[in-house]
Amino acid sequence: MNILVTGGTGTVGSQVVKELLSRGAQVQVLTRDAAKASTLPAGVKGVTGDLSKVETVRRVFKGVDGVFLINTVSPTEVHEGLFSVCALREENVKRLVYVSVQDADKAPWLPHFGGKLGVEEAVKKSGVPATILRPNNFYQNDNWFKDVLLQHGVYPQPLGSVGLNRVDVRDIAEAAAVALTTSGHEGQTYDLVGPEAHTGESTAAAWSRALGRPIVYGGDDLGAWEKQSLQYLPDWLVYDFKHMYEFFQTKGLKASPEAIDRQTRLIGHTPRSFGAFVSEMASAWK
Repeated sequence: MNILVTGGTGTVGSQVVKELLSRGAQVQVLTRDAAKASTLPAGVKGVTGDLSKVETVRRVFKGVDGVFLINTVSPTEVHEGLFSVCALREENVKRLVYVSVQDADKAPWLPHFGGKLGVEEAVKKSGVPATILRPNNFYQNDNWFKDVLLQHGVYPQPLGSVGLNRVDVRDIAEAAAVALTTSGHEGQTYDLVGPEAHTGESTAAAWSRALGRPIVYGGDDLGAWEKQSLQYLPDWLVYDFKHMYEFFQTKGLKASPEAIDRQTRLIGHTPRSFGAFVSEMASAWK
């Protein structure tokens, strides 16, 4: 089976590539950066292109059996997703996995959530046999905070006190690989989550235990978070994420027991725990 992985050099896509290779699939990776294509695993074909460009979508889906579609958060995210769905229909692609976000329909005013709802609906109506994955906030996002954790003893992501069932991207990758290489998942939507809900305080405590040093939670002040984040992130992204964190602080992003059970059956094991992830990262950082 010949599968194209969009975002295949990123946090999630690179793990999907590994999982597909382990299952014997032929893998192509779409990347905007030709230099990254030279760093791909042996046997993986690099394809350069930009899904916001007509030339790319008319070219890259030809001759593939399956597609893993993940669109980077950007002002053109919806545009890229819909362009891709149109092209997948034209090429009669046999299988699609689209990555959305958990509970997107509960906060459709959020750009990070609402944009994915439109693409989800397009996928469902497209006629392309598809599986939709709806992951929670990634454990691996915490790698962005390595320096502030180690140098300042602060966990800065303003997750609030309600709780999120965050997820390991390796579980997302396994779910995607299963859906792309086995039948029976077409038309299904899966929440992808961790086994327990964590708050900002419990997340900091988990890092404190793993690192063997005090780590304090940076708090829920979104004004302060916005001011700090604007020093290194574009304003449109900060505006989007500020409202997303406000939703997390008010409503949380928790998983149902049914969602955890469905995920366990899909990937063949219980979701990886946040505690195991932070222990792994702390050991690597030391």
